[in-house]
Amino acid sequence: MDALEQWSDFNVALAGATAALAGLIIVAMSVNIAEIMKAATLASRAAAAISTLVLALIASLVGLMPGTALWALGVVLLIGTLIAATFQARATHWILKDRLAPRGAAPAKIALGFIPLATYAVGSVALLCGLGWGLTVVAAASIVAILGAVMLAWVVLVEILR
Repeated sequence: MDALEQWSDFNVALAGATAALAGLIIVAMSVNIAEIMKAATLASRAAAAISTLVLALIASLVGLMPGTALWALGVVLLIGTLIAATFQARATHWILKDRLAPRGAAPAKIALGFIPLATYAVGSVALLCGLGWGLTVVAAASIVAILGAVMLAWVVLVEILR
């Protein structure tokens, strides 16, 4: 049994959970889209949260593809991480420009978005090097991505009501 086959149950569960969660977050955001679009910080943070969830979904789906080599998964995840990082970088830009946010809140908001991406980057590089422990790091990144995306989505929805 190859390394990815051992993760198939995890990847099936992750694919279902992230797809459902991304859909729910998109629906929740769409109900309030007019308010979200009024604040660049909210729109960019929502996009960053969704992109991170999509990265977790891609990780699980590519991990389920028969015959996927560790290095190939590493390439896909590294590219996906870089794309998601552009969304997070834009969110960071708007977070830093937000003068209405509570003082000192910016570092936590920024970290919440970048921690899963940094974890994906480490896992991706390990997989590119053929190191099986990269799968564990990617799994941890996926769990952190789900937690981070849910927290970011919740914050966006709460900030709309302020």
